[in-house]
Order: sequence, then structure tokens, then C-alpha cells
Amino acid sequence: MTTLTPDKPVTPRTQGVVIPAPNRDLRTRRDEGRDEGRDDGWRELVDAVREAGRYPTRAEAESVTRIVLSALGGHVVGEERVDLARALPEEAARVIASQIPATRPLTAAEFVDSVATRIEGATPATARWDVSSVLSVLPHLVGDALVTRLLGQLPPGYALLFGRADLSPAV
Repeated sequence: MTTLTPDKPVTPRTQGVVIPAPNRDLRTRRDEGRDEGRDDGWRELVDAVREAGRYPTRAEAESVTRIVLSALGGHVVGEERVDLARALPEEAARVIASQIPATRPLTAAEFVDSVATRIEGATPATARWDVSSVLSVLPHLVGDALVTRLLGQLPPGYALLFGRADLSPAV
């Protein structure tokens, strides 16, 4: 895989080159310089969503990622919203931070339905797939502790969308 950057032209080399395997732990990207690697972090996030959701094209995965993060951005507030934006790649942080907070929290089912209205031709089932494809990659990127805090702020039912068991006490 060759990565193109504006300031470095690609020079083809065919012999004696060892290409390292990609780093699968997305959290290491945020530990690099604040400016360096953040755009690559967006690409890695979209690629992780593409793999999780088995989207045929990168463009489709990117569109779904933007829509779901945009919807999430309206439902996460306070320190959790700030910490989420800090932990995400710059482009994803902009999507989260640019949202106006929702007037009322949506249940997980309402959240999925709201995403379905933003995706052409989506049904509740395909929107649930899309939401889970994006939210399930976030723990690898932002860490489990932050996801736990996010889930504490959201109504019950969101844990499954993040790929976690939704454990609630028996009544």
C-alpha cells in the first residue's frame, strides 16, 4: 500500500523493499503529533468502518461514518463530547463538534431511525447495521473508558450499537 502525501512524491521501488504491516491499534494515531497523522487517522477510521460494515467502497463507508458521527454529535454533551472530539481524528472531531445538541435524548431505536432518515434508501435494519458499523469501531479508537462514559450519558440500549452487551439490572 502506498500512501500519497502532498509534500512527498511517490517513488516506485520494486526490489528489496519491506513494507511493514499496518498498525491495527487506532489509538496510537492520537498519541502522535496533534497535526501529524490526524488526517491518516480519519482514513484509518473510515477503513475500519468499511471493514466492519463490509461496505463495497471507501466512499460509502465515509458517507456512513459522517452521518453516524453527525447524529452522535448531537447526543453527546459536556466533558464526554470534548473528550470524544479530542480522541478522534481531526475530521471526525469536526463532525462531532459541529452539531447542535439535541433538545431531548433519543432512545437507541429512535437514534437508529433518525440515521435511517439521513441515508437514502435506508431501512431501520440497514440503518442499525450502519450505526453499529461506525460505533463498534470507536472503542478501539477512543478507548473503552471513554465509551463507558458515553454510554453512561446516553439512554439505555446504546451499548449494543457500540458492540457491547447491554447489561441492565433485573427488576
